[in-house]
Amino acid sequence: MKTNKATLYVLLFAGVAAFNACTLDNIEDPNNPSITSVTNNATRGQLQTLVTGLEDLSKSYASTTANAEGTFGREIWYFNYNDPRNLQQWTGMTVTVPDENFYGVGGIYSTPYRAVKQANVLISAAQNTNVVSAEERLTYSGFAKTIQGYQLLVPANAQYENGIRIDVADENHPGPFLPYQEALAGIQKILQEGFDELRQAGNISLPFQLTSGYNGFNSPAGLAQVNRALAARVAVYQKDGQAALNYLKDSFLDLNGDLDRGPAHVYGAPPESYNPFYYVLGADLRTVPAPHPQFVEEAIPGDKRIKDKIFIRETELINTVGKVPLATRYQDKRWPTNTTPLKFIRNEELVLIYAEANILTGNLDEAIHAINIIRQAAEIGDYQGDKTVPALIDELLFQRRYSLWFEPAGHRWVDMRRYDRLDQISTELDGGTIFKQLARPENENNWDIYVANH
Repeated sequence: MKTNKATLYVLLFAGVAAFNACTLDNIEDPNNPSITSVTNNATRGQLQTLVTGLEDLSKSYASTTANAEGTFGREIWYFNYNDPRNLQQWTGMTVTVPDENFYGVGGIYSTPYRAVKQANVLISAAQNTNVVSAEERLTYSGFAKTIQGYQLLVPANAQYENGIRIDVADENHPGPFLPYQEALAGIQKILQEGFDELRQAGNISLPFQLTSGYNGFNSPAGLAQVNRALAARVAVYQKDGQAALNYLKDSFLDLNGDLDRGPAHVYGAPPESYNPFYYVLGADLRTVPAPHPQFVEEAIPGDKRIKDKIFIRETELINTVGKVPLATRYQDKRWPTNTTPLKFIRNEELVLIYAEANILTGNLDEAIHAINIIRQAAEIGDYQGDKTVPALIDELLFQRRYSLWFEPAGHRWVDMRRYDRLDQISTELDGGTIFKQLARPENENNWDIYVANH
């Protein structure tokens, strides 16, 4: 889909090197196995390595997506003392409309497609080997498609009206760019296929191992719950409340359960990567995602979410390299260590999706019940506002702002855009611009030109 080799062909399998089959003859590398060596008669060990590589790749989007989209939605400012472009451009101080070479956001587009490619290789490998049973084969494919659906949602939300490609199985002949709503429908189709396969696998044990990030979900039924949770997220983006409610029935939604429960990206010491959001509290930091002051100052007094998420520093975090000097006394304190896992969807979000779905379907009493679950957990008391759809949407977005703050899906930016409220995100402190979407990357545009001429 683009001339960037790493985007197109990276395969995390025993150190497989990136290659470009479009511009180079296929040359066997004596030091690294080829893709065909694992897509034909793969061993269980090779399948396991593909699964491990896929899980690892599936977290690569998180840092850039959270930092950039968190800045777009003014959840944070991303201070980078060494390069002012993170602040100047991401806040729209110096760029009012992102172009195809917009600084520092390539990972939002490229890394999810690397995971999609890896998932395609895993599916092919599982289909073309006789070392697994038919039921086991379904678990590999169901897991891979669940990851594909989630990964494709990342560039879809960033590109928005530009659309994305869903069909990228053949890089030389990729599918068309689908507008946002069609892309969401395509993502739902992939997720549905994965869910069906996981259900058809029955009660067998997974033939592969996942990291501790999937503890509690490391079975076909558990992965199916994760799949339906992601489908419910997509459904509210489609403004299909009934579909969201249907998906939630098969998810891990628990209105009376632990709000923090959910699957996670895991981190560790090298060769693993460290948690990219961990910073020593109170340290002299020059490069750091700095909580936006208004996030704290506009909270309801006593909100436990502020207590749990925000550390108040003795000295300010200051950035003077931008067009407008910025400062905040706040720091993210959710990460006790540099190996703390990062949840990528949690029961708290599912409760809020449940609330939104009930608003969309007109069941306002049940929506208020769900909202009150969140409010009670935050220790701010029950909802006392009007029982109307506009008032409850206001309340829902307010609660999502504080419950889902600075999580890797860019919730605040996406939420305000999908309710046509981007103009309500304040730029008072930085004097910047709120973007609607990112531009299609130059490499993607160049790929169509390349294909047309070869």
